[in-house]
Amino acid sequence: MRTLAISCDVNGVLRNAVLPARTQLCEFIRDELHLTGTHLGCEQGVCGACTVLIDGKPTRSCISYIGDANGTKVITIEGFDDDRLMEELRGAFSRHHGLQCGFCTPGMLITARDIVRRRGAIEEADLRKELAGNLCRCTGYVGIVEAIMEVAKDRRPVSDLVSDTAMPTSKGQWLATEASPEEKSSPSQSRQTSSVSISAGSSARKGWSSVSQIITIEAEPEMVWQKLERIEEVASYLPGAEITDVDHNRIRGRLNISLGPMKVFFNGEGDYELDPAKKTGVISGRGHDKGSGSAAEGRITWKVDSSEDNPQASRLSFELSWRLSGRLAQFNRGSLIQDIVDKLSKVFVSNLESSLSGNGVNTSRRSQSLSFWSILWIALRSRFYRR
Repeated sequence: MRTLAISCDVNGVLRNAVLPARTQLCEFIRDELHLTGTHLGCEQGVCGACTVLIDGKPTRSCISYIGDANGTKVITIEGFDDDRLMEELRGAFSRHHGLQCGFCTPGMLITARDIVRRRGAIEEADLRKELAGNLCRCTGYVGIVEAIMEVAKDRRPVSDLVSDTAMPTSKGQWLATEASPEEKSSPSQSRQTSSVSISAGSSARKGWSSVSQIITIEAEPEMVWQKLERIEEVASYLPGAEITDVDHNRIRGRLNISLGPMKVFFNGEGDYELDPAKKTGVISGRGHDKGSGSAAEGRITWKVDSSEDNPQASRLSFELSWRLSGRLAQFNRGSLIQDIVDKLSKVFVSNLESSLSGNGVNTSRRSQSLSFWSILWIALRSRFYRR
């Protein structure tokens, strides 16, 4: 059986694979990448449920072979989490009851977004013709048409099918810097600014993702550094993480993650390097979970310096880069990772400040593994406050 080596950008993450040449794009998306929002209906290119964007154009993934995607940028329904137009369409679909069973909805939304951007304000008769390639068995199209008409009203066409203020600012790069209303209204001892970039960060390598964040801590830089240069103690600030052995610049440790029925226990090893003069550190590591068949590689760099606003405070900046494979890779989504990092950084800072004050680390948080339910709550809460 003839195979193909392909490389394509899927939702901002560079994907490399060697697959049978007859593999359909939808099979690669669903079976290999576990992006199951792309639905399969007729598998003949008629119903439109499997619609994705390839280089900005709606395409039937069930009649596209994997070789057709080589060297392209593919966006599935999961890749629109931070897209403003898609957010408007989702809200309108909900208000106008434009979905029932939901099977056609991912492809319908991608097609609707393309229509609104390409046509702007559109007459209903023309809109119905544009939707002819997407079949719905539930709504009679009434709610769907009303929803799209609402979003398209008074809009101008967008000539560039790829660029969008809420889509990647460059290939595979999203920015998420605005705090939620809850965070804006709630004073906190620590202040954070953060950004997430997928496969396009300043130090991200091909096939890797990265997150960067800056956190302000109410303690002097020297005190913060003295805590962070104790590698074993740093791990104790994060739930589910533990360093079991340190030998010169070599470390061994584990990370426990509970994602619904999937229990992941990463055991791994790595290297670290500290520069006390510059107050910088870097840890590189790799691990494997036998139960799920998942593997991970990661690298974290951090720097402590003085806060510009308060000389008695510290600014902790760090960048985390990683690559996941196996079943855990399905959770490798930009907005979800951002939510998780925001949550974990709050726990990290809380434990760090508690340790700095002499109260020690919160033992309940220290032993708790990173769980599916906490991730789900983080994601739902953040999406609620974005509305």
